This record gives sequence, structure tokens and C-alpha cells, in this order.
Amino acid sequence: MPEQRATTSWGAELWRRVRTLWWLKALGNAVFLTLFFYLYLYIQRHPQFEVTQIPATLIDRWIGFQPEVLWIYLSLWVYTALPVALQPDFHRLTRYGWHIGLMCVLALAVFVFWPTSVSGAVGPRDAGGSFEMLYRIDTNGNACPSLHVAAAVFSVLWLRAILRQIRAPAWLGGLNWLWCLAIAYSTMAVKQHLLIDVLAGAALGAVAGGLSLRALAAGRPAEPGRSPVQ
Repeated sequence: MPEQRATTSWGAELWRRVRTLWWLKALGNAVFLTLFFYLYLYIQRHPQFEVTQIPATLIDRWIGFQPEVLWIYLSLWVYTALPVALQPDFHRLTRYGWHIGLMCVLALAVFVFWPTSVSGAVGPRDAGGSFEMLYRIDTNGNACPSLHVAAAVFSVLWLRAILRQIRAPAWLGGLNWLWCLAIAYSTMAVKQHLLIDVLAGAALGAVAGGLSLRALAAGRPAEPGRSPVQ
């Protein structure tokens, strides 16, 4: 019985958070992504400086091209929506938006002043079906750091803090990390990024995510038995 009550408690808290300001979260996420992709694709298609080709490593050659993991690559947009959906109130929702927005601005600034591509190392890829649509929208530019990986790492840190705060079961925490790692791997498997891009993106996401959580924790006193992050 105690175990059942605990399960109900964290599940009820998750549902409460999802329902809180759901319309604002959905609208804000849509506006954020629209603005982001406009800037991202404009910078990608109008490089201001010579484009640097990122070299492939032995690991990139070993992984090869694996089109079957495209769905994992695209699942990023579901994954990054989870920290937004699970913010408990307006204050922390806006703080989260500012923090991830600053990380994206920093990455976009890097893309402007140091445009990079993986097309030279990756070479020709399958252009059929879903991949043809992907390549028309997102070319091999804006490669390093991988903002795909940075967003995944930023999200995994915030989700870890949220899951700890609501005392979610350990398997959810494990699933959180597994999803993040799968997304990072998929960026190399579909040849949108190379290992160097992934490592740089992971570093960006880890630093930005860690600093944002620390900044939020510093502004709120910790509750007894709970993390000060959420």
C-alpha cells in the first residue's frame, strides 16, 4: 500500500504539472520553435564567412549510415517539449524559456562567426523518403556544436532535476538518460553530425543546463527533503 500511494503521488504531480498553463506552454513552445528555425535556417543558408569542414573520426566511420534510427533523431522535438510541459508554475516556465533561449542564441552566434559543415566528410547519403524532406529543410551546415545534442543534454539535466524533485521511480530516470543518449547517437547515425560536433554540443548543453539549474536553485530556498532546483 505505501508503494501504491507513492506511485500515485508522483504520477498525480506529473499530471498536475502537465495541466498547469498547458495552453501557454503549447503556444510558447510553438512560437519559440518558429523563431528559432527561422534564424537557424537563415544562418545556415547565408554563411557570412568561409565554411569549415568538420573531419570524420574513426568512430564516425565505424558507426556508418543507419537510416532506421531517423525516428530517434526526430524524437528530439518530443523530448525537448517535456521539460516545458513539466514546469510547475509561470515563474519557472519563463525562467526555463530564458535559459534555453540564451543557449540557442550562443550557438547561433557561433554558427554566424564560424560556419561549419559535415558534407565533405559525410559524402552522399540516401535521399529517399523522409530523408529527402529532412535534407531539403536541414542541410549539413550549422554542424559544430551540434545544437541537436546540446538541446538534448540541456533537457536531460532539467528532467533529471524534475524527476528527483517529484520522487519519480528510478526507471523513469534511467529512461530519461537512455533517450538523451539515443538522440546523441542518432545524429551521427543519420550523418547530420560527426563525433566532434556531438562532443561540442554535449559540452554546451552540459554547461548551459548546469548553470541554469544552479541559477534557479540560488534564487529559491530548498524545501526540507527536496532539491532546491524545482
